[in-house]
Order: sequence, then C-alpha cells, then structure tokens
Amino acid sequence: MKVTDAIARALADLGADTMFGVVGSGNFHLTNALISNGVRYIAARHECGAASMADAWARLAGRPALLTLHQGPGLTNALTGITEAAKSRTPLLVLAADVSASAVTSNFRIDVSAIASGTGATAARLHSAAFALDDAVRAYRTARDERRTVVLGLPLDVQAGECSWPGSPDPMRAEPVAASQQQAAALAAVLAGARRKVFVAGRGARSPAARAALEQLADSCGALLATSAAAKGLFRGSPWDLDVSGGFASPLAAELIANADVLVGWGCSLNMWTTRHGTLIGEQTTVVQVDDDPSALGRHRPVHLGVTGDVALTASAVADLLGHLLGRHDTGYRSEELKSGLAARRRWRDVPYDDEGDGDRIDPRTLTIALDDLLPAERIVAIDSGNFMGYPSMFLSVPDQDGFCFTQAYQSIGLGLASAIGSAIARPDRLVVAALGDGGALMGISELETAVRLQLPMVIVIYDDEAYGAEVHHFGPDGYPLDTVRFPPADLAAIVRGFGCDAVTVRTAGDLGPVRDWLAARPARPIVIDAKVTSDHGAWWLEEAFRGH
Repeated sequence: MKVTDAIARALADLGADTMFGVVGSGNFHLTNALISNGVRYIAARHECGAASMADAWARLAGRPALLTLHQGPGLTNALTGITEAAKSRTPLLVLAADVSASAVTSNFRIDVSAIASGTGATAARLHSAAFALDDAVRAYRTARDERRTVVLGLPLDVQAGECSWPGSPDPMRAEPVAASQQQAAALAAVLAGARRKVFVAGRGARSPAARAALEQLADSCGALLATSAAAKGLFRGSPWDLDVSGGFASPLAAELIANADVLVGWGCSLNMWTTRHGTLIGEQTTVVQVDDDPSALGRHRPVHLGVTGDVALTASAVADLLGHLLGRHDTGYRSEELKSGLAARRRWRDVPYDDEGDGDRIDPRTLTIALDDLLPAERIVAIDSGNFMGYPSMFLSVPDQDGFCFTQAYQSIGLGLASAIGSAIARPDRLVVAALGDGGALMGISELETAVRLQLPMVIVIYDDEAYGAEVHHFGPDGYPLDTVRFPPADLAAIVRGFGCDAVTVRTAGDLGPVRDWLAARPARPIVIDAKVTSDHGAWWLEEAFRGH
C-alpha cells in the first residue's frame, strides 16, 4: 500500500474520526486518504485556527483529534494553537508534512522535532516507508493513552513510498491504575485526621466517573468541592460545590479554601492560577496531590503527600479505607448554615457591586448577568484570553464540566473564536457562547467565515474596550504612554455582518432584544454581540497575576 493510504486506514481503525486543518501540497494526499477512510475533515481559514478547533474538539470529545498541516509555514502558522494544546495536555495528533531528507536547501526545511519539543509537544517522525505505519500508530497511541499533543513529522519522500499492510492495529489501550495500597492508606489517614477538607479537581478529573467517586469520598469525610478553571462545572448541582478555585474564586469560596486544613488536588496541577499565587493555601494546610503522571506531583508547589493513580479509582479505594478508619460519615466542613451560605453567595452574581454603566457603555458584569439569564442553560462557554475574561468565566453559569472550554494554558489572545467552533462541532446539541475581547476577536476574525460556512448557530460576545485592556490597566497607573495599546472605535457589528453573521451593538441591557429574537428563531448562522463595555479600571484577577510576576 501507499504509505499515506496505510496511515489513513490505521488511524481510522484506531478510532480517529475528526480532523481539522488547512490543506497544501504536502498534506493533500494524506488528508484525502483520511477522508476516504471515513474521517471527517473541517477546513479552517488559518492553521492556528485549525489547531485551536482541534484542541477544543478533543477536550470535549475526550479522544484525540487530528490536525493536518502543510510543510514549513503550515506548521509554523499553527504553533500558538499547538503550544496551547501541549501545555494543556490535550490528546492531539498533529500530522505535519515535512520536506524530503534530500531537500537540504529547501526553504521549507525547518527542524520539526526541535520546534515540537520547544512547545512542550511530543516529537515523532516517519523514519522510513517500511516502518511508517508503526511510527504513526505509536504516535496516535501516545496522544491517546498519555494525553499528549504529538507532532508527527511526515517527510514527503516517505509519504510517497510503499509499505506492507499487516492488518488493523490493536485498538486496545492501557487500563487506568489506582494508587498503591500504601499511598491510598496514607491519604485516607490524612483525611481521617482533618476537619476542614477541600477537594480541588482539575483537568485530570473531568469525567462522570471521577465526579461520582470524588463526591462519594467527599460525602464520607465532609469535604467541600472545588475545581480548577479547566474543570469548571464538574460538581454543578452539588450543594457543596465552591465552583472555581483561584483568581476566579468568589469571596466565600476563597475564604473556605484558604481556611482548609487539608487540600487535595485531584488531577490538578495546583499551579499559581488555581492557588492564587499560593494565597489560597494556608500555613496550616496539608497539601495532597493525586495524578496518574508521577512527574506532575509537586511540579508547581511542594506537597506533603503525592499519590500516583487514576483519580476515579484512587478516590474509590480511599473511600473504602476511610470507611473502616472512621466507622461513620464525618461532617467535616459541612453544616446546614454553610449549605445555606453557599446557596446564597456561591455565585459571583450574588456579590453586590456598583453598576458603572453610563448609557454609552455597559458594565461587563451587568452585561454578563443579563446574558446568563437570557441564554439557555444547556450551553458551552468558550473563553478567549484578556482583561475581560473573568466576567464570562465567573458570571456565566455552565451545566457541567463539558460546558466550559478554557484555552488559557498559554494565555494567548485570539484563540477563543476557533476554540468555540471546535466546541460547537464536538457538541452540536448545545449552544456555544464565545466570549472574546476586541483584540482577540480581530486577531482570529478569519474563522468567522468558517463558522458561517459550517452554519453554526453560535453566540459570539465581544467585550469591546477599544484596547489591549490588560496592558492599559497594568502600565497606565504608573504613567506610561498607552498609545500602543489603545485603538480608535471600530464598528465591529458592521464588520461581522460582512462575514454573514447577524450582529447587534450593545450599550445597555435594553439593547439585547435582538439576541432574544435570534434565540427564538435560532438561524443557522452566528450572532455577534458587539458590547461597548466600561473600562475604568482593570480586572482584579489580572492585577493579582501581574503582581505574581
């Protein structure tokens, strides 16, 4: 068989069913071979957009996406999206065409392996036609089983070669493993000896099985439940859900987390964002981290106990041991008074604020609360990066862990729209809400054509402060000139109508009527809300971040 045909058939047999990309000569034959084997292809308008779509799709689908790229600039154009995926440990296989080994003077020649490794991705390569199938299968399994972003270099001469077909690859994958009996017992003993316990679940716990196991364990020991931003919504519906830990934590949640005597991170890196630069971990707090990757333990902060194992299996094993230690359910942090307090003050929208809207510009909190009331509950909120990002993150509710797509590991602006498109393709049953700043919206605007072409009924909210707001509010108070980070007013609604979107300019909550009409009709095209927001001061979560740096 031709190498491209064999690889396409093997990847399809392994379960690959969706790919994103931009096609050039270097990936033309492989992309068509994958399509012939039943893999769905979604064409983006820019390779970075394709990478972000694939990243978001894989997060929600729970299995690897494929990203197909031309050699040279096809890969380099996609690097920011690939870096975000790699730093988020998204299972993604990048099919990166490369020049032939003999093309030593080609302007398309770049060091694909070095570039991949430099982003944090895993580098792989087809070394010869005879072993190309083995290389491709190994790369896919690494992406799938180790939750890695793998960049597979595909030299043109190897792609054009021939290989034998040994039969479909074994689709079996490694089974998850619980923590050792010794480590599970150590964690059970820590929980048995504590009163104020908080669980913080991260990306590694984003599954119904993990939620069920963690809630069972938390119920037995009286723990409160929180998440990292990446796992927001995991415990939605629980009366003991604190929502997000870190810079987005509500005042009540931050107080409860900081006063814990035991904090357990479950599949959570406990990085500076989730711990608010360490301020949410008290001097008296015993910190435990559970992860199936031993190299993740203690990577961002010292821990008193590191436990290696699958979250769901480990939580179940600890619950069994804890039952024998306690002999009863421990109420721990929980009380009827706290339950009532959480019901009344858990959400940011329940925290009083002074509305700063003036009729010409709308307070972003008022805007987002109004949207939260207007939009259907079954939604996915995809967030771009920027000064605005805490408003949709904190004031828009989500139904579960699949309701929040947070591509913020690399903190690049401009990825949010493409992430929302990938989310919409993964979950067509839900309304996708893209929350963007004006800078990020204009940076990724080419993908509006993709959303229109695919007839995606999305809501796209642009928090328009006519600036790179983070820089304005960080450097402005010190008297630095801000001309480089401020821009004249732009009629974004008029611009997006040119792409085929519906659009409305919003300066007060009363301007949202067309959004209500759009929701009632739900046409097969996006609606863009160009919200002219107040910007008198910076976002407090970014003030903390800048101080931390």
